[in-house]
Amino acid sequence: MKSYHDLVQDCLPQVQELMPWDLVDALASENPPMLLDIREPVEYNALHLNASLNVPRGILESACDYGYEDTVPELAAARDKEIIVICRSGNRSVLAAYVMQLMGYTSVKSLKTGIKGWNDYEQPLYNQQNALVDIDDADEILHVPVRPDQLAPKTS
Repeated sequence: MKSYHDLVQDCLPQVQELMPWDLVDALASENPPMLLDIREPVEYNALHLNASLNVPRGILESACDYGYEDTVPELAAARDKEIIVICRSGNRSVLAAYVMQLMGYTSVKSLKTGIKGWNDYEQPLYNQQNALVDIDDADEILHVPVRPDQLAPKTS
């Protein structure tokens, strides 16, 4: 049986990652990449990178393909465009980037450290109303402690 961590580690050799400072440079280029935020809408609405497209991980495959009620035409047509996949910490984005590569996306990368790293690098994040989110407020939003019931059972 594989854990979530194992699945991410299995995909890492096939997925390119970039650091937040590399994304800053890419966004300043003449041909900036598409930003794909795969977090849940409630996460995205709280804070996100400007101009990012929100497609939750749960519908990613159908959003990337034509002919489904979840199809996002802009994403389905972007198989040859550079796409940076974003999540909270950089794990879900690795899995998503891997799947997108399997689906024929030719230039998809994962933001290493995710939104958390972007905020740590003191880059701007915006809320649902497109208002700038304070860095300290973003830290608080992004810090989600693991509850005791979410920890593995203790073995004797």
